[in-house]
Amino acid sequence: MSERYLGLGHVAVYTRDMEESIAFYEKLGGSVKGRGGVSTPAGEKKLALMSYGGITLELIQSPGAMPMGEGNVPHFAILVDDLDAAAAEVRAAGVDTFLTPEKKVLPDLFGGLQNWFFTGPSGEQIELLQML
Repeated sequence: MSERYLGLGHVAVYTRDMEESIAFYEKLGGSVKGRGGVSTPAGEKKLALMSYGGITLELIQSPGAMPMGEGNVPHFAILVDDLDAAAAEVRAAGVDTFLTPEKKVLPDLFGGLQNWFFTGPSGEQIELLQML
């Protein structure tokens, strides 16, 4: 069956405010690929597809309380070629939500990596990841 897999389709991220999340990801170089909605008994669920960092994010704004229980994606990682430069660009875009003051360097994990996490407007964690 794996020969049928074409790659990652998208990563779904719940958002409290669709416009705020779109503006956030656009500020980081993303672009809107499409917008839509789905009717639910509680009202319209807003959806947007964004191209960001070589992947597609599906932003979801529920009409009611944001469902944040088991099964939610705890973070997604953007693979970068230069962690320090990527973090500097994110900061230059006005993002000041890094979770630690310094990057983490893990030379023995998965052949060596360094990473740095920051959060998006709805609390989603985004990892900048450089393999060493």
